[in-house]
Amino acid sequence: MVYLKTEEQIELLRESNLLVSKTLAELAKIIKPGISTAFLDKIAEEYIRDNGAIPAFKGYNGFPSSICASVNDQVVHGIPSEKSILKDGDIISIDCGTFKNGFVGDSAYTFCVGEVNQEVRELLDATKTSLYLGIEQAVEGKRLGDIGFAVQNYCESKGYSVVREMVGHGIGKNMHEAPEVPNYGRRGSGMMLKTGMVICIEPMINQGKRGLIFEKDGWTTRTVDGKCSAHFEHAVAVRKGKADILSDFGIIEENLK
Repeated sequence: MVYLKTEEQIELLRESNLLVSKTLAELAKIIKPGISTAFLDKIAEEYIRDNGAIPAFKGYNGFPSSICASVNDQVVHGIPSEKSILKDGDIISIDCGTFKNGFVGDSAYTFCVGEVNQEVRELLDATKTSLYLGIEQAVEGKRLGDIGFAVQNYCESKGYSVVREMVGHGIGKNMHEAPEVPNYGRRGSGMMLKTGMVICIEPMINQGKRGLIFEKDGWTTRTVDGKCSAHFEHAVAVRKGKADILSDFGIIEENLK
């Protein structure tokens, strides 16, 4: 069942999603070599709670933390740890969720740690570009396949591969609602998009092969070939003519300058 949101509900979703962006911005200030992913998780949880919300990820299907922290070849769902210490040249995808006023926020950003090599920076740039190309298709009258095609076509044209096992999703009072939003697909296929749908578009793009390995912790996924993976996610309200992005990377990037 796809739940269409009212304008009032979309504004509540915007508030929850902007809090995610502000949380990621707080983490942007402190991401550097020598920091543990557990410390990032602690700061995120404190910031979310200080702003009148609950970490949406913590306890979700048993997930133990407030953020997913996925380093280098980890694709998504990395569990923060005191043993996971960031090093110069790493990249880290941080996926974060909030629950406030009855609605969920969910967004992700991949950060550079210190000096990252050019090839990996290009992967991040391509992944973020593909997100916005997908968002351009999130308008009334288009179809889900148009979003997936836009992401897939761009990334594969650059020589990267698109993760298939993990997809975007609807969002509202629950973190994962219908419909699923794949990052691959055929133009003109899939569910018709309607005003009032709110979805998370989140390309997960690998430098090498598209396959994943699931680790023994039951959560963390890695690339099969040990090459890097990038992940960017926005929550988006479908509109006529132009999608309405409810999260905001600008807040994060102000702290990366």
